[in-house]
Amino acid sequence: MSNKTLTNENQSTNWKTSTKLIRGGLNRSNFAETSEGICMSSGFVYETAEQAQRAFKGEEDRFIYSRFSNPTIGIFEDRMALLEGAQNCRATATGMAAVYGALAATLKAGDRLVASRALFGSCDYVCRELLPRHGVETVMVDGTDISEWEVALSKPTSAVFLETPSNPQLDIIDLPTVSAIAHESGARVIVDNIIATPIFQKPLTLGADVVVYSSTKHIDGQGRAMGGCIITNDSDWADGQLNQFLRHTGPAMSPFNAWVHLKGMETLKLRVEQHAKSAQLIAEFLENELNVTRVLFPGLDSHPQRALAKKQMTGPGTVVSFDIAGGISEAFKFLNKLDMIDISNNLGDSKSLITHPATTTHQRLSPESRLNVGITDSMVRLSVGLEDAADIMGDLGLALKKI
Repeated sequence: MSNKTLTNENQSTNWKTSTKLIRGGLNRSNFAETSEGICMSSGFVYETAEQAQRAFKGEEDRFIYSRFSNPTIGIFEDRMALLEGAQNCRATATGMAAVYGALAATLKAGDRLVASRALFGSCDYVCRELLPRHGVETVMVDGTDISEWEVALSKPTSAVFLETPSNPQLDIIDLPTVSAIAHESGARVIVDNIIATPIFQKPLTLGADVVVYSSTKHIDGQGRAMGGCIITNDSDWADGQLNQFLRHTGPAMSPFNAWVHLKGMETLKLRVEQHAKSAQLIAEFLENELNVTRVLFPGLDSHPQRALAKKQMTGPGTVVSFDIAGGISEAFKFLNKLDMIDISNNLGDSKSLITHPATTTHQRLSPESRLNVGITDSMVRLSVGLEDAADIMGDLGLALKKI
């Protein structure tokens, strides 16, 4: 969370993605270390009282306090901004801190938010329950239905929030069309891009104003450290409302976590592409399994928004959701019969992880609300890992036979 530019002067925005992921934002200390250093310091010292005064007034660009800015966090922010093709990135402690920070820095009492219904459970809570407590009107729509967006955005609106693909239903929303309608109503468009990853989708090029990530997921990618980030080309908003919210409420990322995520970024493209390659094979395998009644994956021709996914995304993603024949008891039986794949509510990990959304990530929703967005009691969400695809399919196949 810093206005300080850490990017080397000779760094080129024309670098290919793999180069940006390894060298973006690199700012070596006077020790000239090969790997980025970890600046584990809460504060910074000043040569004079006058220098401290200038720093706090914004007249001198320097580090003040790690809740505001930090050298290691700054490298991570610069690298994420470069990857996304954006001017600004602010790192946060978690992905949900990024979601709430982007919304809270945009909305105030009396404002109006329009959001897609198909949201991660915690995002749904923020939109439906938390923000209305602070006087924000929230309207929820079917994100795949343009006519619902048109009706909802026929009134002046301050913010639009959506996930595409959504978690866990993998709905695809037409970003250019929704963004154009939203901008006509005066709304800032905020997109959670965690399922697509910055490798397969660039929301800012499709009309969005702000992109948020849980860097806990694919960016770290190995289940080690939590984090999030808010990315935008709106420098006035980033340097103004967003900076003030983050600075004074304190959802700061740890320098150590930023360093871990920098290391994760070096292999992000390689990992995500392999995840997706295996996910495609596994989705096709599941479509032919007798005990599977529905498979949701943007890479399948059977996906309801397959054409839109191919248009907006350069890859299908790393998550496959599917329904087990029967109900919750059969879904649980299937999960409990898995040998290699772990039951966990995380995703984007090198290990394959599976969860039952209706009783974990979306358990707080009523049964009616879950069904309204396509989450059945028989649905499971698989985050495809980096194990050999044949081993993943073997584990799934054996468990399916046992139910």
